[in-house]
Order: sequence, then structure tokens, then C-alpha cells
Amino acid sequence: QVQLVESGGGLVQAGDSLRLSCAASTRAFNRYNMGWFRQAPGKERDFVAAISWSGLNTYYADSVKGRITISRENAESPVSLQMKSLKFEDTAVYYCAAGASSYRETRSSGWNYWGQGTQVTVSS
Repeated sequence: QVQLVESGGGLVQAGDSLRLSCAASTRAFNRYNMGWFRQAPGKERDFVAAISWSGLNTYYADSVKGRITISRENAESPVSLQMKSLKFEDTAVYYCAAGASSYRETRSSGWNYWGQGTQVTVSS
């Protein structure tokens, strides 16, 4: 069983930057593709970005390309989500996910493990 813990959320102003981090409870974490999703109030959980277990491949939702970067220094380090030029519409609970068979998986049902989420609120 993999437990994921997100950190780094908060209240920021439009145009600010924020960095989220996701750590796992097991060393098996280093074999998992990792991803980030977000869910705004009253909306579905949407794919944001993902990275392969090796850290060599990334994939982004079109809506965040150029503003958000997912990274991991190596297979055993926490996964980060660096967000810049934040917009009001980026406001959501951000969830870390692990275990999809492909890092290009954009369906939430394709990911096996989830964190509890961290709130990001962008004031306009």
C-alpha cells in the first residue's frame, strides 16, 4: 500500500508562483509513474501533469503547458509541481497520484493511489 502526502498548498494572488510536493511512504514509490490532478468545487477531477518513474518523461494538460512543471530529481525523491503565473481558475484541491501504467494516463480511474489533497486558492 502506497501512502501519498501532498504539501505546499495555500492562498496566493493571481500572478504568483507556488510549489507543491508529494512524498510517498514506501520505497516502491521509485517504480511508479506519478501525476497531479486537481478538482475545483462542483467539477470533476482533472488531469494536470504526470512524470514517468525515471523522471525522464513528462506530460501536461494543454491548459497548464508553459505555466506548470512537474519534476523529480531521481526515482526516490518527492515529486514537485512548480506553478507560475497562477490564475483564479487554478483554484482547486490538488491531488498527487501514483501507479498508472503510463505516465500519459489522463483518466483519474487509471491511477491506483491518491493523496488527501492540498488546497490551492488564487485570489484575483
